[in-house]
Amino acid sequence: MNAVFTILTVLIILASLLLIGVVLLQNGKGEGLASNFVAGNQTFGVRQTADILEKITWGLVVFILLVSIIASFSSRSKSSEMDITNQLENTEAAAQPEFPTAPIEQAAPTAEAE
Repeated sequence: MNAVFTILTVLIILASLLLIGVVLLQNGKGEGLASNFVAGNQTFGVRQTADILEKITWGLVVFILLVSIIASFSSRSKSSEMDITNQLENTEAAAQPEFPTAPIEQAAPTAEAE
């Protein structure tokens, strides 16, 4: 693996942990953890806090998606040793035995020939 792929993988893991935290903070059907932060103070309001948390959630989801796509392209190697399709085609062609041909059946003599 190269260094770029490793860095991108670490970024994906960090963003995933942040996403877990943000989702846990969101207000669900019941009272969520977000209610603890705005319980006595309505300066920002519960609705604005929920909007910010929702935007952060979608931002992290898009970030993880894009970085995952970039990481998949950065992990590709130029060598043919890493190309699994070429290896499969070569092993399948070499592993298949040739089938014997069926013998040609000769017609049995019939009663009309006598």
